[in-house]
Amino acid sequence: MEGREQFVKVLRDWMELFTNRSMSDFFLFVREQGLSMAQVGPLFHVNRKGVCGVSDVAEDLGVSNAAASQMLERLVQGGLVERREDPNDRRAKQIVLTDRAHAILHNISDARLRWLRALADELTIEEVELARKSVTMLIERTERLDRTQTEPVAPGVGTIPSKETAQQ
Repeated sequence: MEGREQFVKVLRDWMELFTNRSMSDFFLFVREQGLSMAQVGPLFHVNRKGVCGVSDVAEDLGVSNAAASQMLERLVQGGLVERREDPNDRRAKQIVLTDRAHAILHNISDARLRWLRALADELTIEEVELARKSVTMLIERTERLDRTQTEPVAPGVGTIPSKETAQQ
């Protein structure tokens, strides 16, 4: 196996391990909070947007306005979002996160990172520095690659090469 193919295989193995550990911790924390995945999606969307309307949530999640409104109503009842009057259109409502929702989203990130801290504790100082430099380089190259790609993969999620870019 060539060097680049070995590299891709190692990265694939790391991505699978990273994803499994990270998402397992994520799902566990979400369940411990009494939330469903259907509730977490709107929370992340509102967190990213800051303030938005029901139709924004519906569009982002690929559901009808009625379905988004029902999801958001459960979050309102759970004290995670508030509906406020839009100052520019009294008929419209703005959706905002409560302090409780902000705390949960912060703790979700902490829960996902907990195992990384444990992994870092298993490494020597030299291994930590080598890994830091390597991952930093991968981040920089990925960002450079993303700047050269033009078609979005999904709303808010990076890009893939256009046909023109891929053929060059």
